[in-house]
Amino acid sequence: MAGGGGTPPGKLKEESQAGHVLPTSLEANALKKSSWGVLITGVVGGTLVAVYAVATPFITPALRKVCLPFVPATTKQVENVVKMLQRRKGPLVDIGSGDGRIVIAAAKEGFTAVGYELNPWLVWYSRYRAWREGVQDLAKFYISDLWKVTFSQYSNVVIFGVPQMMPQLEKKLELELEGDARVIACRFPFPHWTPDQVAGEGIDTVWAYDVSTFRRLENRP
Repeated sequence: MAGGGGTPPGKLKEESQAGHVLPTSLEANALKKSSWGVLITGVVGGTLVAVYAVATPFITPALRKVCLPFVPATTKQVENVVKMLQRRKGPLVDIGSGDGRIVIAAAKEGFTAVGYELNPWLVWYSRYRAWREGVQDLAKFYISDLWKVTFSQYSNVVIFGVPQMMPQLEKKLELELEGDARVIACRFPFPHWTPDQVAGEGIDTVWAYDVSTFRRLENRP
């Protein structure tokens, strides 16, 4: 047996142990890759969710048939709106209230004022501004599509519209508003109504329409 070609027992033991080390190393590397994969997937997924959450309120309105973009009112525009509200009473609504500056200004004048805005980030910011200005009890903001809101309970309506939406909004308000209501349009006038008052010039122009006036004109033979 001394002249045989067999492997010594000690050598067999070493090879056996070495054979078990390699798979363990591969498993460790695979586990590390898997952990990194889960981490990267989580980071990318979280980023996409965050981008979606932030961008959706701004993109969604643009995909609608009639888009009402957010363009902050100038200080002069706000002043002109307040001027058109002199000696007025009753609740006020701002259609597409943006960052809430019209609603807050009206609340400071003693009006119970409500703003409807489709962008939730602007609604939350408006609520914060109202709280900071101390008029949170008079100024309220809601996330809503203006076409799904009924405006019959409001005596004063403010709208910063765009030309393509004004004819459709004109018809909606004609049907819903009471006879003592006033509509104040900023930047763009309504196409068929005759304003009772006009203030400002250029982009700061505002037009005030009394419902009683345009209904009387409509019913005139």
